[in-house]
Amino acid sequence: MHKKVIKAASYIKDIIGDVPQIAVGLGTGFSKFVTRLENPISIEYGDIPNFPHGEVEGHINALIVGTIDGIGVLCLAGRIHYYEGWEMQELTFPIRVLKHLGVECLLMSNASGGLNEDYVKGEVLLVKDHINLLPGNPLRGKHDERLGLRFPDMSDAYNMDLRVLAMRLAVKMNIDLREGVYAAMQGPSLETPAEYKMLHIIGADLVGMSTVPEVIVANQCGIKVLVFSIVTNICYPPENVQKTTIEDVLAVGNESADSLSDFLVDFIKELNPRLQNKDEG
Repeated sequence: MHKKVIKAASYIKDIIGDVPQIAVGLGTGFSKFVTRLENPISIEYGDIPNFPHGEVEGHINALIVGTIDGIGVLCLAGRIHYYEGWEMQELTFPIRVLKHLGVECLLMSNASGGLNEDYVKGEVLLVKDHINLLPGNPLRGKHDERLGLRFPDMSDAYNMDLRVLAMRLAVKMNIDLREGVYAAMQGPSLETPAEYKMLHIIGADLVGMSTVPEVIVANQCGIKVLVFSIVTNICYPPENVQKTTIEDVLAVGNESADSLSDFLVDFIKELNPRLQNKDEG
């Protein structure tokens, strides 16, 4: 694994040169954010050695590097999912490459079903914690200490400092940004009403099919993580559950993508000085 990471990172670095400290991982329907990048350089996932690449609608499947007001940003425009047939170690491989490149903060987005009866379709939330219901863990198997700790602590998996910064920015922008717990299911079939009820009972506010493996590996690597989730369909209470298609998910995601992109741009501007001050200190 370590040799594969080095090979992929070297390929990327040879093309883009200096690597930003901030990375953005885009989920289903959020490719609009890449239009905010100035002077972009794009590398197809399939061209990067050992890099997985998916085929899910709404994903560009390219690594794109650019700037926002002069701030370097590396964007993973597309996510790989367990339900596509990838092993956990494979679908989290890009996170290990980000670490080797020198990325310190990873801002991610995803689409989710709302399990909290107070949520509304199209609402953007911060993920504060997760419940892992996927059938595996990306850290399972023989351990290589060069990749991080064997038993990483997950009590601050969704970095508190980044969440506080996001909440303060939301107040400044007069945005009602709430937090929720995300449950990861394997998919690709959507959950049944009984499963939605179960997830609600065990404490989940949101449900999706991604994100958690990447968050686990990012924490093992020492990358700080912040995750935004857009509620694309209402899954609770049971009597409010309606049939949902990928087209429905993409439509709601596209409607909210512009506002989330605006927020991400402003958040990156708030975050960058803090990273620079830490480097200078």
